[in-house]
Amino acid sequence: MTIIPTPELGDRVATVNWEVVVDELNEHGSALTDRLLTPEECRAVSALYDETERFRATVDMARFRFGSGQYRYFTHQLPDVVRELREALYPRLLPVARDWADKLGQPAPWPDSFGEWLEMCHLAGQSKSAQILLRYGAGDWNALHRDVFGEMVFPLQVVIGLDAPGTDFTGGEFLMVEQRPRAQSRGSSTTLPQGHGLVFTTRDRPIASKRGWSTGPMRHGVSTVRSGRRHTLGLVFHDAS
Repeated sequence: MTIIPTPELGDRVATVNWEVVVDELNEHGSALTDRLLTPEECRAVSALYDETERFRATVDMARFRFGSGQYRYFTHQLPDVVRELREALYPRLLPVARDWADKLGQPAPWPDSFGEWLEMCHLAGQSKSAQILLRYGAGDWNALHRDVFGEMVFPLQVVIGLDAPGTDFTGGEFLMVEQRPRAQSRGSSTTLPQGHGLVFTTRDRPIASKRGWSTGPMRHGVSTVRSGRRHTLGLVFHDAS
């Protein structure tokens, strides 16, 4: 069993320039953070993929026409690194979630306490872990999609790159496509540095218009990995049904 030390994870999250992250989220629907995990920690998390007892389910993306590649859902017995990152990131993202809900005139059910929010998910029938470890090989990709895990939804997620682009793999950029009102869709791609997080919208974001704010649906995916192997850790702030 792989043991992953997790020193100062909360401190690393705290030192992220959140003002810049929030500005980019509001402008683009996604934003890179500073480094959250060291290369050694990234390799240790990647190695968990072969410890099958840590996971409740494995999904072959080609089977479900999601793309090509594989990912696994952790059980609720999360590695400390995953648990601590979620707990540290939730209060940083909570103000954005509430601000977006206010702009769109939507409910904002998220309490200050992350534990209380997870209890609300469980009471609503969403009791399965949604934390994901993904593995892509050469030729693999992830189709553009919006995540749906149930009615209780936190509007932001974080994906952390665990391998070094250009060294461990090529290709495999993180993709986002924004459906703009009465206009053609707009796409973007992000190369995810090893150990850095990308905060992105789960489903949509508010877009300013002449009449106030409108909902901007967004989809995300991964471009084709051209060589090597790419692992990422997906942090979701609600549980699944």
